[in-house]
Amino acid sequence: MKQLLAITRKEVGSYFGSPLAFIFLGVFLTSTLFLFFWFETFFARGVADVRPLFRWLPVLTVFLVAALTMRQWSEEQNSGTLEMLLTLPVTSAQLVLGKFLAVMALIGIAFALTLPLPITVAFLGDLDGGPVVGGYLAAALLASSYAAIGLFLSSRTSNQIVALISTALVGGIFYLVGTRGVTDFVGPTLGGIFRAVGTGSRFESIERGVVDLRDLVYYGSVTALFLILNAMSLDTKRWSAGPRTRVYRTAAKIGVLLAALNLVFLNVWLHPLYGLRADLTEQREYSLSETTRELTGGLPEPLVIRAYMSDKTHPLLEPLKPQIADMLKEYEINSKGLISTEVVDPSTDADLEEEATQTYGIRPTPFMDEGRYQSTVINSYFDILVRYGDQHTLVGFQDMIEIERRRDGSMDIRLRNLEYDLTRAIKKVVFGFQSVDAVLAALESPATFTLFVTPNTLPATLAEAETTIRTVAEGIAEKSGGKFRFRVVDPDDPNSGVTRETVFTQYGLRAIPTALFSTESYYLGMALDVGTQRQAFYSPGDLTEASVRTAIESSLKRTSTGFLKVVGIWKPPNTPRPGPFGQPQQPFAAFDMIAQQLRSDYTVRDVDLASGQVDADVDVLLVIAPQELDDKKRFAIDQFLMRGGSVVAAAGNYTVEPEPFTGSLSIKAVSGGIRDMLAAYGVDVAESLVMDPQNEPFPLTVTRDMGGFQMREIQRVNYPYFVDVRPDGMDKANPITASLPATTIYWASPIELDAGKNAARETGVLLKSTAEAWTTTDTAAQPDFALYPQAGFHVGTDKAQHALAVALKGSFESYFKDKPSPFLEDADDEPDLDDPTAEPSAPTPVGVLESSPDSSRLVVVSSAEFVNDPILRLSSVGTRDRYLNNLQFLQNAIDWSVEDVDLLSIRSRGTHARVLDPMDDGGQTFWEVLNYAIALAALVAIGAVWYLRRRHEKPMTLTPVAGSND
Repeated sequence: MKQLLAITRKEVGSYFGSPLAFIFLGVFLTSTLFLFFWFETFFARGVADVRPLFRWLPVLTVFLVAALTMRQWSEEQNSGTLEMLLTLPVTSAQLVLGKFLAVMALIGIAFALTLPLPITVAFLGDLDGGPVVGGYLAAALLASSYAAIGLFLSSRTSNQIVALISTALVGGIFYLVGTRGVTDFVGPTLGGIFRAVGTGSRFESIERGVVDLRDLVYYGSVTALFLILNAMSLDTKRWSAGPRTRVYRTAAKIGVLLAALNLVFLNVWLHPLYGLRADLTEQREYSLSETTRELTGGLPEPLVIRAYMSDKTHPLLEPLKPQIADMLKEYEINSKGLISTEVVDPSTDADLEEEATQTYGIRPTPFMDEGRYQSTVINSYFDILVRYGDQHTLVGFQDMIEIERRRDGSMDIRLRNLEYDLTRAIKKVVFGFQSVDAVLAALESPATFTLFVTPNTLPATLAEAETTIRTVAEGIAEKSGGKFRFRVVDPDDPNSGVTRETVFTQYGLRAIPTALFSTESYYLGMALDVGTQRQAFYSPGDLTEASVRTAIESSLKRTSTGFLKVVGIWKPPNTPRPGPFGQPQQPFAAFDMIAQQLRSDYTVRDVDLASGQVDADVDVLLVIAPQELDDKKRFAIDQFLMRGGSVVAAAGNYTVEPEPFTGSLSIKAVSGGIRDMLAAYGVDVAESLVMDPQNEPFPLTVTRDMGGFQMREIQRVNYPYFVDVRPDGMDKANPITASLPATTIYWASPIELDAGKNAARETGVLLKSTAEAWTTTDTAAQPDFALYPQAGFHVGTDKAQHALAVALKGSFESYFKDKPSPFLEDADDEPDLDDPTAEPSAPTPVGVLESSPDSSRLVVVSSAEFVNDPILRLSSVGTRDRYLNNLQFLQNAIDWSVEDVDLLSIRSRGTHARVLDPMDDGGQTFWEVLNYAIALAALVAIGAVWYLRRRHEKPMTLTPVAGSND
């Protein structure tokens, strides 16, 4: 061991004894920093990771190692000192390992000098340390392989330049063999083998934060093989060509061959073993979460996950196929046999392709591939089918991947969040397969359904109502096995033991007037009691058996978590807007992205509020950009909340529209909204706009003076209306925002919570601005930098922190309490019973629930533009996938509203979830210059330390020769 360390110290000392080490380290650091900040445009990416560093580290390491190893054995041979080394009392293995450790020490110093980069990123954002540790581990293993290769090649030549070039060439071949250009050329089968051999493809696996035993063994095998070859190369220099050493030479060669074969067989044997790995990521992004384990571990029926993937697909998608296969295997293992998974290629089986196309609607996707000589179109399958019973859903390639466009025009494609995509698909089909009978069977105590009806005072139009409801309820009770009880109560019957006052105080159901200003009234209300949960509701509008059954079953489903929830969405009608010359144009506002996002987890349905009722099976009502509403539509929203439903309102007081002629955006006040109704609930959305210096830049047309010429161009400028909310402005105790890294609220108004009205409720401020924000009532959307050079807008003095989104849970009083129902006038228009041609009108929902149960939930966001499709597309131009955080925030609010928050913990995974803190150009320049300065200072410090050590070294004292006078 002493000999080994002595050799290592001697080699390290020889490096720093000349300027070569400092030159190599300086070039390596300069190249790394330049590529990180300039070529990869770190600040423009806006993502808090060090992926640009590790993307180039394999390439830079090839040249660094080649420069460090070129002189190790070549110089010894050229100067004639190799023979002296071979006569020392050390083995060839000790010589090889000593030089190997010296090279690795220099490489370790080089990698350590790059540590300021991840430290800087950690200061600027929420950096996940797992991929950083994995990246440096992968870099060290990669460097050890290159170092072993370089030492072996250096031992085969006495020319350092030849050693340098050959090491760079062989190391480059090992790296390039697994890259896209090579694997595309050789085809998918041979390409898979090349990816397994390539050092770069193995590097990507560890760099993402997953340490796989197969990768560790691979790098260890390459290192061990070339170190053995290096030792043998040195040993051959001692061999003679005579017959006396033939047996020794043959045995040595056979030993090296056997060692190489054993290393190859070891890697082949380990290749199918995919479970021996460690997930270093903070949120364990590449391991199944507890939510997934619970869902897949207790399935009552078998489930099938089938990946339809063509053998020949787009080269950028090819590396994702083994990752998907490994993840599917994890689902299968965790389910203990209840989930069967398979990866198939429909293009090779006509029956399978026909089933995929006709039964599941799966069709190949055309991909354009730019080859070396021509562009080709590849029709490839890349979809995953999840099937459970008679339910199935698809996860397409666009749902699974995220794309990062690089500065050179190329793209990086990786899986966005495969576990979330698969788990939500499984949950959707499993919950969609459940029936009401399953809910009743799972109840610990029977459910009691009560019909409150006064038959003596029912209007003629409702004469058959009691019979219809009784028929449906008795049918459910008959099949429930005693788990569903039905009773009819007449509050006017003295023998019922229930009075009208009791019905109102216990259930919130009030008698309905038979006509406007009439003193007579009637009851036709229903209530469901399940354990401690109580739901009350009036009869559905059309009073058919189907609608009654839907109302009862929906109430039962709301008491359980095992059903696919229904989200009702109201959004402004697609009314064409006037064009510049009077021709109609498509409306600017569109909210299709959020609807599509919600459909992946819920049954989504557009609702019409004009009837005054929300469908009974809707679990949560999402109201987006409410405007031009009359009291009947407000009544529908109010009564949905009163019956125990949940309402999520993206209700700003302003909307944005482009000007007909210029196309520039203009801010307009909303009319006919729900501001007064929200104020009645204790949520006051002010008639002003929040402006914040911490904002997301926005692409706007800016006029520049170019030597007397006025030039209009698109620039991303600070836009105070785009409030950038980071974790310090979120309620981390609420699951809606607990895992949300950032979101941007566009053109938001401040929200005030009424302390008195909300005293008995659970309230929380989900999002708020910074303390430097101010409010304005000016509706100028375009910045004026000529008048306001700093911000483009007038900066107010009323700086304070403002709430932008709130969540409330508890009992609410109806906005229509002590007010006549807006439907009473319609109900008063009774048909003339003496007129034989008169038809009875349909019953209308004229009853008013005056208070809600404690389970009601309300989420209010003071803007609707933050999920407006055109605005999101504009935002994505410079912030990549960050706009997905806005959709995620609203989806989290829906989950919280229906008390279905199990997917929140895994939804936030993905690169778009970690963004850099907002920073101006001066701040970016400061951090960049600081990293260059630290690198320079570190090199100077290393040189100074080494110089001082050399200066204080004591010269060796020669032992005088016996008999000498000196």
